[in-house]
Amino acid sequence: MASPMFKPIGSNSGGVSGEGDNKFDVFYKDLKETEKRDSVLTSKQQIDRLLRPGASYANLNPFEVLQVDPKTPIDEIKKKFRRMSILVHPDKNQDDSERAQKAFDELTKAWRCLENESTRQKCLDIVEEAEAIVTKRTEERKKQLKREGKDTRVDEDDPEKLKRAVYVQTMKLFADMERKRRQQETRDQEERKRKRDLEIEEEEQRKAEKEWQKNFEADLHASLLALDPISHRTWNALECAFTNPHEVMWVLHSSLFSKACVDGGFKQMGRDASSSIEMSLVLPG
Repeated sequence: MASPMFKPIGSNSGGVSGEGDNKFDVFYKDLKETEKRDSVLTSKQQIDRLLRPGASYANLNPFEVLQVDPKTPIDEIKKKFRRMSILVHPDKNQDDSERAQKAFDELTKAWRCLENESTRQKCLDIVEEAEAIVTKRTEERKKQLKREGKDTRVDEDDPEKLKRAVYVQTMKLFADMERKRRQQETRDQEERKRKRDLEIEEEEQRKAEKEWQKNFEADLHASLLALDPISHRTWNALECAFTNPHEVMWVLHSSLFSKACVDGGFKQMGRDASSSIEMSLVLPG
């Protein structure tokens, strides 16, 4: 579905018109007049061009920002960038340094896109795709008019209007590319956040388990010592017998000794269990 801002191909023949067409006609006319004035390359004109209303949309096209034909050799594009960047540099426009900086950033962004062979090729592909789309639509419109027995002349027969149609289509494709880039960036950010949240959750769980184990061992040891002095000797015996602390805890937790010592009402059972465990272990001399 065509954007209401843009005039459809062959709109004169089809009788399609509206307020959106008029708005874009004004914008396009102003753009061309600005480009014509900018041929003298004054600082103020370049800053105004790069920051004019709607520029954020047009500036997605680096060729448009640097005012070069897509087929221009990279060395010539670099020269153009240098000339224009000097004109809008904040140091040379101290009376309007804030806007100059923004304009300079737009030029730099466009140049970095085109100096990279990969991203420059993507931009060239977009321009070629726009030309192909306009050509195909024009041909289809002519065929439709011929089937209807109407005059097959369309707006795009005029070279200037054809150029305008390609310009509009190119802007739309660059806008689509930027939209997809932002969507992917958002997805990447969400995925990084999800992974980070999971890592934090797992780390907190590990800390909680470690703290629980530490407190459990300390509480059990304290309980044994409080119940009977014999328990102290048994604990030491177990520590000597098992090199792994978890083995000590397992024996204490699973044996009759552990069960008896948890309940102070069974001290005698605890003493009996302690004696049995001590007798089965080789105590240090």
